Amino acid sequence: MEPFTDMERIMEQYGDALLRMSYLYLKDYHLAEDAVQDTFLKIYKSYHGFQGKSSEKTWVMRIAINVCKNYLRTGWLRRVVPSPVLLDSLSAEEFPEEDDLLPRILNLPPKYKEVLLLYYYQELKIREISDILYIPESTVSIRLKRAREQLKIQLEGENELEQ
Repeated sequence: MEPFTDMERIMEQYGDALLRMSYLYLKDYHLAEDAVQDTFLKIYKSYHGFQGKSSEKTWVMRIAINVCKNYLRTGWLRRVVPSPVLLDSLSAEEFPEEDDLLPRILNLPPKYKEVLLLYYYQELKIREISDILYIPESTVSIRLKRAREQLKIQLEGENELEQ
């Protein structure tokens, strides 16, 4: 396999999905772009070590999530006021039907947010999410269920206020 050819294919195949997922995870478009670049660098450096124990998409997403988590852990990010969330830049074209739901998902606790984003926005299977997050499939299912319940409670509470 040619590493440059494979990287071109990976960038073409997963670039948009990685940017969307990173943006939704980090809530900052420019930081998400940086995270995607760092993800591609890590993929390039470790591509020879990919053993195919999981799908390539699972492997790529796992790297991206780890990069995003590292960004969120840095002390610099905690001290800097994050730029405003640019939901319109991505949601208008890519998430038109979720305009009202996306901000609610982003405000969920991280363990619920990440399973919802991977399941619905990245269209990964529970098994793939389990591999990415290093948690059992049953835990993914429970987190999905609880995240849906939290969203339902939020929506019902808003409907009651409107009436």
